[in-house]
Amino acid sequence: MGIVAGLDSSSESTRIVVCDADTGAVIRQGYAPHPVEKGPEVDPQAWLMSLGEAAGNGLLEGVQAIGVAAQQHGLVALDADGNPVRPALVGNDKRAQSAAADLVDALGGRAAWAQAVGSVPQAQHAVTKLRWLARTEPANAARVAEVMTPHDWLAWQLLGRPARRTTDRGGASATGYWSAATGTYRPDLVELALGHQVRLPEVLGPSGTAGFTPEGLLISAGTGETMAAAFGLGVGVGDAVVSLGASGSVFAIHDEAPADPSGTITSFADATGRHLPVVHTTNAVRVLRGTAEMLGTDLAGLSELALQSSPGAYGMVLLPYLEGERTPHLPHTAGSLHGMRRESMKPEHLARAAVEGMLCGLADALDVLRARGVAVRRVFLLGAAAELGAVQVAAPGLFGAQVVVPQPAEYAALGAARQAAWAWQVAHGTAVPAAGGDGGAGYPEPPRWPAAASQVFEPGEELPVWQAVRQQYAAVRDEAHPGAFQREG
Repeated sequence: MGIVAGLDSSSESTRIVVCDADTGAVIRQGYAPHPVEKGPEVDPQAWLMSLGEAAGNGLLEGVQAIGVAAQQHGLVALDADGNPVRPALVGNDKRAQSAAADLVDALGGRAAWAQAVGSVPQAQHAVTKLRWLARTEPANAARVAEVMTPHDWLAWQLLGRPARRTTDRGGASATGYWSAATGTYRPDLVELALGHQVRLPEVLGPSGTAGFTPEGLLISAGTGETMAAAFGLGVGVGDAVVSLGASGSVFAIHDEAPADPSGTITSFADATGRHLPVVHTTNAVRVLRGTAEMLGTDLAGLSELALQSSPGAYGMVLLPYLEGERTPHLPHTAGSLHGMRRESMKPEHLARAAVEGMLCGLADALDVLRARGVAVRRVFLLGAAAELGAVQVAAPGLFGAQVVVPQPAEYAALGAARQAAWAWQVAHGTAVPAAGGDGGAGYPEPPRWPAAASQVFEPGEELPVWQAVRQQYAAVRDEAHPGAFQREG
């Protein structure tokens, strides 16, 4: 077929990969930072400036199709002429926390939201940003005639701002006013948040085409960063992904949107026609960094210390709720260290307790998915901390599954490129019909690009030892916070 491109417009930069459409081999790459300061507001034009810089020097020469991925937690509010009413609202904007609580109460609680759209409003959701806008900037709110997510807006700009506005299932599912379970918008929730109805983009299927540029380039449906990264990794049903940032997330590919009245699971749609349920934790690598600072070392030094200890950290258990916690729902609690004895009060045992505490907290999140019928046969571990030896030793046993650590790559951009190749095949009638593979819900099969190069770690013969560590952690957790975790299930 030729070559395709995928671009990932994240919160900090634009990354572009140009790939062979048949093999997925990366031919060339581009990068440019966003020319803005970090914060919850950004002029969308900055994304275009960054895109133009990343695509310089003929990067896109010969490209036939482009896929766009972008931060899914963003809101571009437009007036009746299609111009931004104000800077885009992006990320986990803490100013909107009270707006989220207002929305939860206005619909009748967490269970009502979980049933309506598969998620409970948080500060990052577009529906919450609309509520914040209505409460704090009523004049701007009154001018809003339509709303888009960042990837919708970028694709629309690349197409020359046509009359048709589009999005995809993945991006729509992150807004808080589209249900992955029913595949429909809830415009009443937009009105609940903003005070009036607005135009919403048409939701395309995962292999759909948003349109063609004046130069004839196909623009695919696009999607959110998380969905694009999963598609770029090549994960499927039975796979879960644990992302180790300062906070953590655990998501998996599933054939259905899991019903979770507690709202602990956020029911996203993925980029293949399936579903991508997500459970978030407030604490992940911040637990390791905080402990490393206490011990006067860095993450690598912490890992080396932890490997000098043994499973169970000589009886010490660290509950890693340093910034409160979302899973379990303990927003106002603090972390705590339990089981200290004279013989355990050594740096290596504290380091081991930190690694095990962080991973046990994420294993709790993984078990929330399992309790809702999500199969987990292997776990992809992402983030710089996934390269730490102590994490790689402990994760398979604590997660109770094979652990895959992919080599670092631009997986969101690769997923966008793979989607572009898929849309091109469908548009030109060369796609392979659905046969029960990666193409969910009867969609044609996506291009069969090679899986990411990875290291693989097995639970091995020590699995019973690690199960005992999990049991010890759970006992301490339930004694310190009775009933908190059970309410998540």
